[in-house]
Amino acid sequence: MTELQTYVRERTILPADPVLERIHAIQDEIEPELQRLNQAVSQEERRQALAVITGQDIDSSVRVLTPLFTDFGRHLSIGKHVFLNRGVMFTDLGSIRLDDHVLIGPFARLLTVNHPESPTKRGGVETAPIHVGRNVPPRTIVAGTPARIIRTVEMSDE
Repeated sequence: MTELQTYVRERTILPADPVLERIHAIQDEIEPELQRLNQAVSQEERRQALAVITGQDIDSSVRVLTPLFTDFGRHLSIGKHVFLNRGVMFTDLGSIRLDDHVLIGPFARLLTVNHPESPTKRGGVETAPIHVGRNVPPRTIVAGTPARIIRTVEMSDE
């Protein structure tokens, strides 16, 4: 976990917090790569752009359909054999980790944001880091906040 991930996890970031300058600088830095990713034709070009956005190597087994959106990128971790369908949005300042063999459906939103207003006053819920894979059984579809098992996918022998 990076120093910034720890900071975000342990504190509520207020508008006057000096860490916002660092966050905004990273957002400005990844924006051209996000544009490049969404204009790329080949999977290799998309993985290269995603590697710059996340600051990590992206395995050649990862497949990305565009458009793909992220508001930060550096707290997004992607395993092997991951499939990201069209229109996926990651709000990853609070950390998102996709383990191996994860498929994210079209127009899915994975959001990890902290707010200065308490969840009760916002009418919302606390957010926490998202880890897709650890608690999801194989061949299972989950949805919602918090994630719940919707159904399992039966595999045929064919």
